[in-house]
Amino acid sequence: MRRRAGSKKLILGLTGSFGSGKSTVAGIFRSFGAKIVDADEIAHRLISRKGLVYKKILRVFGRGILNKDKDIERSKLATVVFNNPGLLGKLNKIMHPAIIKVMKGEAGASRAKIIVLDAPLLVEAGLAKSVDKIILVTVKKDTQIKRLQRKTGLSKEVILKRIRYQIPLKEKARLADFVIDNNGTLKNTKKQVTKLIPRLIR
Repeated sequence: MRRRAGSKKLILGLTGSFGSGKSTVAGIFRSFGAKIVDADEIAHRLISRKGLVYKKILRVFGRGILNKDKDIERSKLATVVFNNPGLLGKLNKIMHPAIIKVMKGEAGASRAKIIVLDAPLLVEAGLAKSVDKIILVTVKKDTQIKRLQRKTGLSKEVILKRIRYQIPLKEKARLADFVIDNNGTLKNTKKQVTKLIPRLIR
């Protein structure tokens, strides 16, 4: 899926921690005409009742994760796996290959010049080797926690537990080609992306 010599397609991997603001940065790239391939959106499709992994997940986690409409309730599933590292590993073994397959397919089929793979677990899932450049969105932990509390209503304890299951931002920064600081205003974040795009397509 990487860009070959003479190809006009640039594949970017956009990653960050839980609540770092990747979706915001992805939206800015979209406003400049980039194709966004969203791992979270793909995951939603995959676990739907007609999705490719619905039955696999039920076989592992049982029907207690379903809502009254027999849809997988993500919050129930998250509560189960983030309280049991072994089960989180099992879920990742089901989800990651399926998500990567769909992301690669959508990226390969797109005619856009810039394609952004918006994937929080880009590094953890082994997708980093499939992109031309890695862009990391960073945020201070205190800011991250406050934003997530407002957005999700989760407690600080739960948020910290979920963050700990991801590779620390400092480690991801060593793998990244570019870093977007999302601690400030939306205007400041957009300014950084605007400056970055010419460097990417040069």
